[in-house]
Amino acid sequence: MRIAITGSSGMIGTALASRLREGGNDVYRVVRSDVHAGTSRSGTDEIAWSPADGRIDADAFDGLDCVVNLAGANIGARRWNDRYKKTLRASRLDSTALVARTIAESSRPPSVLISASGVNAYGDRGDEVLDESSPTEPGAGFLADLCRDWEAAAQPAASAGARVVTTRSGVVFSADDGALRKQLPLFRFGLGARMGSGRQWLSWISLDDEVAAIEHLLTSELRGPVNLTAPQPVTNAEFTKELGRTLGRPTLLRVPAFGPRLVLGAEMADSLLFDSLRVVPKALLDDGFEFRHATAREALSAVVGDRKSA
Repeated sequence: MRIAITGSSGMIGTALASRLREGGNDVYRVVRSDVHAGTSRSGTDEIAWSPADGRIDADAFDGLDCVVNLAGANIGARRWNDRYKKTLRASRLDSTALVARTIAESSRPPSVLISASGVNAYGDRGDEVLDESSPTEPGAGFLADLCRDWEAAAQPAASAGARVVTTRSGVVFSADDGALRKQLPLFRFGLGARMGSGRQWLSWISLDDEVAAIEHLLTSELRGPVNLTAPQPVTNAEFTKELGRTLGRPTLLRVPAFGPRLVLGAEMADSLLFDSLRVVPKALLDDGFEFRHATAREALSAVVGDRKSA
């Protein structure tokens, strides 16, 4: 297959590009460029674009089989203020709209668009079990609104005939990047702690399964929202205990909610640490996808079990 990937330098994009190339696919990285007209694919594995300016080669996606759209600024990179929230929105909505429009206008368009989203589309829902049939309308807050708008931005490609899949990913477990990497130093020093009550649900997926699921969706018949989460979400307390067990460290501490809210701001802290999202991957399971890491114990053992003192 011939596949273009936006956000190819990120954690998921890097792993996905490597896996797809190992499988014999032709992979084209969509990269930011200051060139006024972009560059063609001839003789290179890169496609130039500028999402902020709405610029990309007119024939950038001609003849490709699929585009995987993973572009977007890091949600947890810095404290949210009005300016950074605008960056988070623009980096997702502008790029997705440009991808969808380019597919719709292509003379030989890709037949598939896999476009990233997040489980935050459902909003804070307590103990409610959420699958793809669950409405997102009850979800409230910045991230819920962002995810819904992000998914809507991909729809022009669907209107033009492409099979569009919006992947609602949970927290991706990787020891080298992302939220888990930030937590590991504290846990290794025996300072791992549950957040607030610890009863809030965490929907997660290992990086291996995230990449494998996207690869599965390239040739699946699924369309619309698909939850990219492991079959067994855990509460924050269960996650904390399991990570401590994996590392051989105690986890007796509890961080009161006011601490992270003071450091990160209430909106960011609640969205990333205290919102409860009990999401299950019904569509993937029904489609025959087999998870390599179905439980948090399996995933954490694979991701950090052999790096306890790293």
